[in-house]
Amino acid sequence: MTRSKSSERMDFEISVLRLGHRLVRDTRMSTHAALVSRALGAREIIMSGAEEDDTIDSTNRVNARWGGQFKISHIENWREIVKHWDGVIVHLTMYGEQLDQLLPKIRRKLELKSNKLLLIIGAEKVPREIYALSHFNVAIGNQPHSEVAALAIFLDRIYKGKELYSTFENAKIRIIPSSKGKEVVNQNEN
Repeated sequence: MTRSKSSERMDFEISVLRLGHRLVRDTRMSTHAALVSRALGAREIIMSGAEEDDTIDSTNRVNARWGGQFKISHIENWREIVKHWDGVIVHLTMYGEQLDQLLPKIRRKLELKSNKLLLIIGAEKVPREIYALSHFNVAIGNQPHSEVAALAIFLDRIYKGKELYSTFENAKIRIIPSSKGKEVVNQNEN
């Protein structure tokens, strides 16, 4: 993804780890988590749990049409990623500390460590071990809500809204902002 020019650097390398993906039950939600991750500045999403569904293929089809270098993959053992992560680990949960209080601490730790951030979101019940392994357990409010909503809010806050104006390399389809109707550029038609 190519970022539009701004006075503020946005050089975080954000990966999202989706824990406990379940066949049929989570396919749509996991696809939405991948699309939000891609659109709002993460470089990849790693799926843990069931593997045999359309989530990876669907996300790769979006990448092929809408551009960018976003990656989606599946792993068997999420512990290997978490235990060997060489950056900051943030677990998004409604049981954590408030986002507004932790955001300055997270940014400071990113600047000091490596600018690599692993965001963990759950599908099913998150193992207790995740709370201990994470540097920060962050709550996006303390009411029931989806992990996709938490992911979108966190990414928007960490990037201070700048990710909304990113462009993607090699896009075959591009939307032109318009106050009236749809304006779409389709490179396949040219």
